[in-house]
Amino acid sequence: MKLFPLTKNSFALILVALVTFGFFVAGLLKVLDYFIVKALLFIGFGALVIVAISFALKNDTQKNRPEDKLQDDSH
Repeated sequence: MKLFPLTKNSFALILVALVTFGFFVAGLLKVLDYFIVKALLFIGFGALVIVAISFALKNDTQKNRPEDKLQDDSH
């Protein structure tokens, strides 16, 4: 059993946690005004947006019931 299985959800959650932690630590240490820190954090945010958009475009809708077998739900 893996501690952190790398699925789509865990990958996106790890990216969100890293970006959030980066903004928090940079603000806490008062280094958020440095250009390189801003650039790294915004590149991380951009990567997060790209990953979210790519996962959203690849998202397949799954139907619960096949079309050929109709079921009466009027009970």
